[in-house]
Amino acid sequence: MLALPLESAYDARMSYETTTQGIRVSVQPSFSLSHSDPDEGRFVFTYLVELENQGDESAKLLFRHWHIHDAMGEDSEVDGEGVVGEQPTLKPGNSHEYQSFCILQSPAGFMEGHYTFARPDGREFDVTIPRFDLEAPLPPGVPDYPQLMN
Repeated sequence: MLALPLESAYDARMSYETTTQGIRVSVQPSFSLSHSDPDEGRFVFTYLVELENQGDESAKLLFRHWHIHDAMGEDSEVDGEGVVGEQPTLKPGNSHEYQSFCILQSPAGFMEGHYTFARPDGREFDVTIPRFDLEAPLPPGVPDYPQLMN
């Protein structure tokens, strides 16, 4: 798997956040110019995710489901167990942080989705991943981004 640093020259540190059933999800996306090749239609975005259990019951992360929208390419869905090979259990007050990335064919898009968690008694529930924008900065003289579609 390609390991990418979160820091980049175009890191605006925009943060997106939502809380579902006591689980707070915070996402900070960033454009990685050093791993991108705009001339070849390769735009790499990293994102840092923090999951925090603000509730009073433990919760184990079981699955992830992502919807990835590329303004000039096709939409894609990603489903899988856990996050970056882990299925952390979050006790009340605990958090888990991970970093990942996606590659778009255009300088603009967005991601959103949900995680499936389970309580100690086996009850499963979905936790919303807030929609977050992916936008590469445009050099002077380049036309505006393609329009994002909902």
